[in-house]
Amino acid sequence: MSQPSIHVTTQFIAALPMPAAVIGPDQRIMAANEKFAQNIGMSLVGRHFITAFRQPMVIDAVESALQTGQTVETEFHNRINGADISFDVHISAVGAAVLVTLTDRTGAETMDRMRRDFIANVSHELRTPLTALMGFIETLRGAARNDADARDRFLAIMEQEAGRMTHLVDELMTLSKLEGIAHQQPDDKIMIGDVVSAVVAAMSTIAQSANVALDIDTSDMTQVVRGDYKQLQQVLTNLIENAIKYGGQDKTVTLTVSHVTHQQTLRADGIKISVSDQGSGIAPHHLARLTERFYRVDNHRSRQVGGTGLGLAIVKHIVNRHRGRMKISSTLGKGTTVDVYLPAK
Repeated sequence: MSQPSIHVTTQFIAALPMPAAVIGPDQRIMAANEKFAQNIGMSLVGRHFITAFRQPMVIDAVESALQTGQTVETEFHNRINGADISFDVHISAVGAAVLVTLTDRTGAETMDRMRRDFIANVSHELRTPLTALMGFIETLRGAARNDADARDRFLAIMEQEAGRMTHLVDELMTLSKLEGIAHQQPDDKIMIGDVVSAVVAAMSTIAQSANVALDIDTSDMTQVVRGDYKQLQQVLTNLIENAIKYGGQDKTVTLTVSHVTHQQTLRADGIKISVSDQGSGIAPHHLARLTERFYRVDNHRSRQVGGTGLGLAIVKHIVNRHRGRMKISSTLGKGTTVDVYLPAK
């Protein structure tokens, strides 16, 4: 191929929006765009294509396309900056050469994996109470048919398990709704003290029954934020409820609201809401995953206290919708603190 043709080919390849390269009949790379270099390797032009693709499926596909002139599709896997990347590879004849284009499918694979994990988690969460219900129903129809004490005991457990499933479904519905409006920032002006008062009133009975004291700092409750009143209520409810459940009896849960000037992560003035407990704390390697759906530090303990593994995921979605930030810190043996930063009005 003449020099002008190579120049035109290089310009054409550079204009493509995806990683692309042209491999000549001599099996050497004639041209490659910047995206190809970033994803496959630098300084590949003029070298044999095997130096770029060291996987048998791709090598066979390129050789087949060069020999037959037919379009061939395959896949290629690479590791970039410690992350595994997957590409769909499309190889089509261009005269005696072939054009190789790559389509990154890593995001789609990640979403598919998340959907599979989500379905598996939901199925697992529902299977346990459903299995218990089926077992109790069978027992009540059989051996415990005329046993009043056993019937009352089993019905109480069945009610608890049904309530657990209802709670799980409600939280799943909440997450689904939040995802649908994630891009819509709420714009009502909310006095944070009103939200705090409503939540503390609702949670005081739960705290008393768990023998947990609520310490509320009311010195800065006149702060105003742009937000959704019910969703901000849910944030505080979930955080305080978690602190009560996992902080332990005869302990104190502290809620503080303060004004922060030019908060770094918000890049603006904001409001900081902190909820702290005096529990056993959380190991550092768990912290980054606490807002994942169904992630639990202790599965057995979480189920014992009625946790679904969705509470912090809901908090994160609400905070993100409010264009805020969330930080979780913990010290083993001393407790956990969740800080929520919301932009000021």
